Amino acid sequence: MTNASTIKILIMGLPGSGKTTLADQLAKELYDAGKAVTRLNADAVRKTGNDWDFSPEGRIRQAYRMMTMADIAETDYVIADFIAPLVKMRTIFNADYTVWIDTIKVGRFDDTNKAFIPPETYDIRVVTQDCVPWATIICNHLLAKSNV
Repeated sequence: MTNASTIKILIMGLPGSGKTTLADQLAKELYDAGKAVTRLNADAVRKTGNDWDFSPEGRIRQAYRMMTMADIAETDYVIADFIAPLVKMRTIFNADYTVWIDTIKVGRFDDTNKAFIPPETYDIRVVTQDCVPWATIICNHLLAKSNV
């Protein structure tokens, strides 16, 4: 069952683009603003599920795991950082706010580079690996949206 008041944030991009660093900084800024935050890191979720299958089916399973964990969170925000290379994965996760980390053109893993489909829609596109100013911009935008 989805917590309707929780805002789900997807931070997506190639491996090594800065997703986790930005997600951690954004979580800190939201927490400092008095918001309750749940952090989901794709690698930690895979480790918990002991599922390192990166086939298309394994990637879809991962998206469902991430979605389920986000949907049961009872916090103001859920920040999920994961590559989400497939459009279907992004659709399954069903983020309220999407951040595309577009700071590198090639990641560490050839199979992921081949599978990665750049998003056509997103709320913000991060183009430099300096997480503090980007986290501040995103935090301010989220807080302004939630106070409308």
